[in-house]
Amino acid sequence: MSATPLRGVGTALLTPFRSDGSVDHDALAGFVEFQIKNGVHFLVPCGTTGESATLSEQEQLDVISTVMKTNNGRLPVVAGLGGNNTAEMISRGQKFRDIGVTQVLTVSPYYNKPNQEGIYQHYKAFQKETGLEIVLYNIQGRTGSNVEPTTLARLAREGIIFAIKEASGSYTQIQKICQLTEGQLTVLSGDDAITPGVIVAGGQGVICTTSNVLPGPVSAWVETMLEGDFAKSRELLKPLLPVFDTLFIEPNPQPVKGAAAMLGLMEANFRLPMIPPSEGTMNAVREVMKPFMN
Repeated sequence: MSATPLRGVGTALLTPFRSDGSVDHDALAGFVEFQIKNGVHFLVPCGTTGESATLSEQEQLDVISTVMKTNNGRLPVVAGLGGNNTAEMISRGQKFRDIGVTQVLTVSPYYNKPNQEGIYQHYKAFQKETGLEIVLYNIQGRTGSNVEPTTLARLAREGIIFAIKEASGSYTQIQKICQLTEGQLTVLSGDDAITPGVIVAGGQGVICTTSNVLPGPVSAWVETMLEGDFAKSRELLKPLLPVFDTLFIEPNPQPVKGAAAMLGLMEANFRLPMIPPSEGTMNAVREVMKPFMN
């Protein structure tokens, strides 16, 4: 499998909702333009940050279609597709493929907690039946199971996956993954703040939450690291670091969607169980965003 390479910053796109709870496709199209014009490198609709768990299958297809139509081939689009029922995942993956999706970000099966062989077989079956290029999303804190470096190496070696969004939080694991899969797997940070460590270990970028509201500054920061200019990257990080912290003081995407509303990019509407950020959180968001406001 020869996949389109991913490098740099991929924004885990927010999904705008209207006050009645419906998807605001006009705001979504404008938001995609905002991302592209401010220098991100690829787009990731329908991930956790996009409240995908509350979107119906048809809504997911419609959101992805709007993103792809607006993007018009300018950047790679990696569509989020999560689940723990392999047969259902295959069915949805085939529908994604039918609307033009070629790459998916798909989380390791959650709640039923398969062992390493079960995880391997899940991805093998999904790739075989859909033909999609897979970015595996490893986030033990949400799924309840870790995809171990040896399993990732096996999946990469057999061409089942081509990239990983690694959010284990373990630098040791990240280093092992990069060493075991060098040249076979694109490693992307799944946690904004640990991106420098991932890149130093051999990673190629980040699938990012903060770039929803600061696409330009985050992209410039990551580009300097990929170019090896770590002195400059440290300077660019100084105002970003408090933003990384603040955008996660409540469950994601509550603070970042509040920040997006503050910037006029969309309304701060959510679907339960997500709720609007508190006044205290919004005050903190305003404070850390000040260095970036004109």
